[in-house]
Amino acid sequence: ITLMDNRTEETQFILVGLTSDPELLIPLFIMFTLIYLINVVGNLGMMALILLDSRLHTPMYFFLSNLSLADLCYSTAVTPKVMAGLLMGDKVISYNACAAQMFFFVAFATVENYLLASMAYDRYTAVCKPLHYTTTLTTGVCASLAIGSYICGFLNASFHVGDIFSLPLCKSNLIHHFFCDVPAVMALSCFDKHVSELVLVFMSSFNALFALLVILISYLFIFISILKMQSAQGHQKALSTCASHLTTVSIFYGTVIFMYLQPSSSHSMDTDKMASVFYSMVIPMLNPVVYSLRNKEVNYFLRPMLHLNF
Repeated sequence: ITLMDNRTEETQFILVGLTSDPELLIPLFIMFTLIYLINVVGNLGMMALILLDSRLHTPMYFFLSNLSLADLCYSTAVTPKVMAGLLMGDKVISYNACAAQMFFFVAFATVENYLLASMAYDRYTAVCKPLHYTTTLTTGVCASLAIGSYICGFLNASFHVGDIFSLPLCKSNLIHHFFCDVPAVMALSCFDKHVSELVLVFMSSFNALFALLVILISYLFIFISILKMQSAQGHQKALSTCASHLTTVSIFYGTVIFMYLQPSSSHSMDTDKMASVFYSMVIPMLNPVVYSLRNKEVNYFLRPMLHLNF
């Protein structure tokens, strides 16, 4: 039997899931259902609001709408399957579905990575070069940054899925995770994973560190500009914008660095599961609240709509 034959004999995997304690299944299902509903309503609502209200057709809200789309897509790649496992005990996932889940999760998580960098550049331009804001961040520039984020995301996902699923996955068909994450599936390979681990660390490092470098440089100039401001109101407005974005950045990159910038041999799967819950389910739910809904302009435009509905 060739290595390829070994690999393709497996037509399905079994996800261990979050817990085997039957008393926790229903409470976890209820909790994740609420999280996912808030996620869907928050992100779809944000996209709809930005699309329908012409006053929000600005670079900042263009990036916010794309961030909401990325949040919704990569959480949807994971959460419904987790909920089915908790409620019905459906922990089986086909080989192709596993590859698809990994692809869409990695793709849209990478898209979010680059969108956060684009948003930092947007804030840098707004705070440091306000008079040139509309001429610098034109429709073409914003579209190019967004399209570039999607291209990077889909290329990154294609490479990882192609690399992982070209390995002979013959140790077991039991994935010690609640979804088909890259390190968890890679751990099933009976082949030497050293090169694949190095590639994973290198590509994850490049994507995360490049975006972080853009964010850090942008905020360095922002804080220098804030220090030069004479107006207390100007200070408050700039810091308010920075605080929301920096909160999102800290949570997102903290979990990404914790998860991926280490070899899979040093991973603790239980610890990884807890971190994964944050970046696959909680962060996409929090982003509309932390970054978008706290924005005064969004609140201002939401009030008339809420009064109409209630």
